[in-house]
Amino acid sequence: MSIDVQQKLPTGPFARFDDRECAAIERAIAERRAVRGFEDHPVPRELIERIIDIAARAPSGTNMQPWRAYVLAGQAKRALSDAIAREWSAPSRRREGEYRYYPEKFFEPYLSRRRKIGWDLYGLLGIKKGDDAAMHSQHGKNFDFFGAPIGAIFTIDRRLEIGSWLDYGMFLENIMIAARAHGLETCPQAAFASFHDVVRANLGIDEGEVVVCGMAIGYPDWSAPENRLETARECAASFTSFRGF
Repeated sequence: MSIDVQQKLPTGPFARFDDRECAAIERAIAERRAVRGFEDHPVPRELIERIIDIAARAPSGTNMQPWRAYVLAGQAKRALSDAIAREWSAPSRRREGEYRYYPEKFFEPYLSRRRKIGWDLYGLLGIKKGDDAAMHSQHGKNFDFFGAPIGAIFTIDRRLEIGSWLDYGMFLENIMIAARAHGLETCPQAAFASFHDVVRANLGIDEGEVVVCGMAIGYPDWSAPENRLETARECAASFTSFRGF
């Protein structure tokens, strides 16, 4: 299905958004959050395709467009979730992704931020410190895409360099923001990278592709306590140097 992603968008070098449009864009960005509870309500393929078409307008160096997506629903999604669940419930080895996401040792201010979001989430779920079984169970919900009707896996050609990974982040953010315009919410999930071998075998992905992350997409269940989690953000003045103003 071919979709004209330019329809109803301002065009030309002097195009401007009006106040209402600006407010909608800012709200879509400012209120985005990682949703971990979804309604069991199907999402049409055409809508997901439209969102990805729009997201693919993300910038990329020399227009390389380094992204590749595998979008799953129904039995296809269930098959992947079940395959990972079997590994998750009986781990035979320490699992790591094909790239390093976090530093080997956390340091401030990142350590405190990491701890805060973890305990804020567990607090909403009634998981107490030291309850490793409950934490393990909660983390395992990643692999069912938190019950979302749509699960996506994103990969990148392993021959590409860090610049293309930067471009990839902008593409993923576009998906999350565009989804909100259609009443959907998302959760980006680096957890899938640790099961790259299972993902690759299940989806028939070539060894030349690195599993970057997964993403849950669907209509949010706002009654789920974990969806009340709101993360703090530093203001621009705390990390930005303004000069020449």
